[in-house]
Amino acid sequence: MTDYSARRELCAVVVTWQPDLDVLLSLLAQLTAQSCDVIVVDNGSANANQLESLVSSLTAVTLLRWPDNKGLATAMNAGLQQAHDSNYELVFLFDQDSALTDGFCAGMLAAWRQAEAVSSVPVAAVGPRLQDPVSQRRTPFRLFRWWRRSDQAVAGTGDLFQADFLISSGCLFSQTALRRIGHMKDSYFIDNIDLEWCFRARARGFALFGTDAATLLHAIGEPGTSALVKAGWIVQHSPLRSYYSTRNRLHLYRQAYAPLSWKLRDCVRFLLKSLWLLLASPQRREYWLQIRRGMHDARELE
Repeated sequence: MTDYSARRELCAVVVTWQPDLDVLLSLLAQLTAQSCDVIVVDNGSANANQLESLVSSLTAVTLLRWPDNKGLATAMNAGLQQAHDSNYELVFLFDQDSALTDGFCAGMLAAWRQAEAVSSVPVAAVGPRLQDPVSQRRTPFRLFRWWRRSDQAVAGTGDLFQADFLISSGCLFSQTALRRIGHMKDSYFIDNIDLEWCFRARARGFALFGTDAATLLHAIGEPGTSALVKAGWIVQHSPLRSYYSTRNRLHLYRQAYAPLSWKLRDCVRFLLKSLWLLLASPQRREYWLQIRRGMHDARELE
């Protein structure tokens, strides 16, 4: 088990781009009220001056401000590196529009210690249960095994689950593990960043766990009118996001460390979702152009 006696307390990295300042302020206030220091990395937001004024009025919050958008992965890595340089061993990553429930940070730290106690291999990350703030739908902890796909409880625990993939927002990462696994893949820019990192972590012998000891209010994708989107069967994104999603998943299909069971299932899912977008969306032409561009660029992605 890791000795935290020489380390500082918890730190969170929040990546922002054109944030709703009221929503962001709520997240920062929640984090600092739960004794968690915060590093905000801003990716060239148009309201960066207002953001800087907001952060300057808060204690335990620092801002790393960039003039342009370098991508989510690069911003995550910059925040993680700054946290490492400041001697934090455990670091949260958060999206700018997530919201904490009471006792979130304490619950996550307790889950981390429990995970370390029961795991036979080093722990790379622990993720909270995600809950959509509107639909109240709770996201399962995914497994990419032939025989089991989600929410497999760890024997002897009440609220710890095995996982092959954790959504990055709200996730608690180990700096020790990051040094061995590597940081997020900069070239992915925005989509499938957490998926690729989790596959790399599992392939290098690390464990991932989900927990019900903490719940994060977090919406995945963009709101839509389709019944499939409302039910959570399909995550809706803009045509430009479909470019990154297409490019990055096709690149990940070629990686030996990505599980074969995920590749086969995701390939079917990708084909069905693309067909749905091209047939049902009023933006079908824009989606087609971006999906086609993503398919082309995936061959050159490093």
